[in-house]
This record gives sequence, structure tokens and C-alpha cells, in this order.
Amino acid sequence: MKTNSGRNVTTNLPSDAAAVEAADAAKPLDPRKLARDLAKFRTPNSARSWWEFAITIVPFVALFGFLLSAVSAGYYLALLATPLAGLFLLRLFIIQHDCGHGAYFEDRKTNDWLGRAIGVLTLTPYDCWRRSHALHHASTGNLDARGFGDVDTLTVREFREKSWLGRFGYRLYRHPIVLLGLGPAYLFMLRHRLPIGLMKAGSIYWISAMATNAMIAVIMIGLIIQFGLMATVLVFVPVLLTAASVGVWLFYIQHQFEDAHWDHAKEWTFHDAALLGSSYLELPIGLRWFTANIGIHHVHHLASRIPFYRLPNVLKAHPELTEVNRFTTRQTIKPLLLTLWDENRRKLVSFREAARLPA
Repeated sequence: MKTNSGRNVTTNLPSDAAAVEAADAAKPLDPRKLARDLAKFRTPNSARSWWEFAITIVPFVALFGFLLSAVSAGYYLALLATPLAGLFLLRLFIIQHDCGHGAYFEDRKTNDWLGRAIGVLTLTPYDCWRRSHALHHASTGNLDARGFGDVDTLTVREFREKSWLGRFGYRLYRHPIVLLGLGPAYLFMLRHRLPIGLMKAGSIYWISAMATNAMIAVIMIGLIIQFGLMATVLVFVPVLLTAASVGVWLFYIQHQFEDAHWDHAKEWTFHDAALLGSSYLELPIGLRWFTANIGIHHVHHLASRIPFYRLPNVLKAHPELTEVNRFTTRQTIKPLLLTLWDENRRKLVSFREAARLPA
């Protein structure tokens, strides 16, 4: 038989067994059946969960404290360690993300209170984020349910129907500098300060946002008193923006790629959209650790109750999933230029490609 690289590989399988193997490989995946099969991976291991949290929070706090002490003493060269601290903060956010899905511990209260505590460090009100993220999972790939917890995406037709000002605003919004730079800064430093989109949904979201804000203020005031305003700002802001920008980059490539899966509500199904509308980002081992396997996103959307440390086990048990919407780090550049959904060809296209399409 041949691999994808074209090399011949010998096999000791009998001809009948080889034929069965080839037939199985040719069968399209059944997302519903796969979701049922993945249920056995859902049970978290509390000891493993606490260990993963410990080996993330302890280095983060130590590194953050080192940066503050060094910068306040005038050793600005220490800021070179900012990206590393940002990656630890990103990993904390993904642990918070698992808590929001009820996947990190079996006990819901433990999930919620750890998530709320981490939310103070990530500047993300936990209860607000958990609600908007649940809506994102429930509507991914549904053209009639866009707007919650996702990257705003217009169809070619919708873009053409906008005024010149609306088209300009959308072009600006989808520019990579805005998406990966200004956007994350706005999202985590400003938008998360209020329960945007949930203001009328219940008092719990106001409590979540205001309590998180209050705890952030207490910590920031303490850091400023101890280390000074300049040192605190020089350390805190770059660390936060590193985590935010890398996180938004991950979130973008997880759903915004050429052969993504979008349907109107009448044709939309959860399982198809979850598996086919999410990517598998194959990262180098170091980044895979810092991003807590969130690159295995198609599996996560299909079975969001699986703890992040069990996602690699899913790929081992179901190797066929490694070929579904697979991207490497280098391949994440092109999708940043794709901006509009072409409903006729069922592809995400760039502004330039959309301009060449017939009216």
C-alpha cells in the first residue's frame, strides 16, 4: 500500500484483511456514531487535573513575580521572558475553558470555583464567558445563528449588500492586525469588563463581571503598591496581550479555513458542524503543551466534556481523525486572508476572490 507521501509500505495483512482495511478507510466518518464512541473518554482524573493546574499556576506566578521584581529594579532585559509568561497564562485560560465545559472535574462546583478564580488572572468573567461559549458550541457553522462567541463572518451576498461604510468596517475588522492585535486587547481589557450580550439575561452575569473586576482591581492595586505603576504596566500588559493574541489566533484557525462547514438552520446539524467545521491544528510538542491540546479542536467540539489531557488518547484510538481538517503551523497563514463565505461554492474566500465572483 502507499502512504500520503507516495512511498510504498509493505504489509503482512492477508489480502482479505487488507481489503477490509481499505474499505473502512474509504468510509466517510459518521459524526453521530463517533460522538457516542468518544463518551468513554469523558471521565476526568481529579489527581491529574490538579497536577496539570499546579504545573501551570506555580511557574506562572513565579515567572510573573520574577518579571515584576526585575523590572522594578531596572533590569528591563527580563522582559524577554514575557512571551513565556504569556504562554503559561494561555494554558491557565484553557484550563478555565475546560472548567466551563464541566470537563475538568466531575464535580460541577469544583469546576466553577476554579474557573472563577482563574478568570481573575485571565481578565475573563467566568460565568459570562461560560454562557457565551456554550452558545458558540451550540451554533458553530449555523449561518442563521451567528454572533455569539465567534469571529464575525459575512457571506459574499451580505457583504455586497452593505453600504460602502459597512464594507469598510468589515474589511477593517477582518484585517490580521486588528484580529490578532487590537481585537484581543479590546476583548480582554475592555469588553470583558461588562456582560456584553448578557446584560438582560440575569443578575448572575453582572455579578460575575463585577466580582471579577473587583478582584482584578485589588490585585492590581497591590502590585502597584509593591512594585510601582510602571513596572506593573510593563509586565502585566505584554503578558496579557501575548496570551490573548495567541489565544485568538488559535480560535481563528479552529473555525476559519477554506473548507469550513456552514449551513443555514434548515440544513444545519450539530454533529456535522462540530466535526467538519472545526480544525485539527498539529502543533510542535512545546506549543501543544502550552495550548493544552486545544488544537485537537474537531474532537473537542464533537465531545466537549473530554478533559484536554485525554484528547491525544482519542487520536490514538481513532487515527482517522488526524486527517480531518488538518493544519500545520505554517498552513495557518493563508486562512488569515479568508474573509467571506461563498454559499455557492461552500468555501471561505478572500475579498479579492469574492470580487471576481459573478453578481
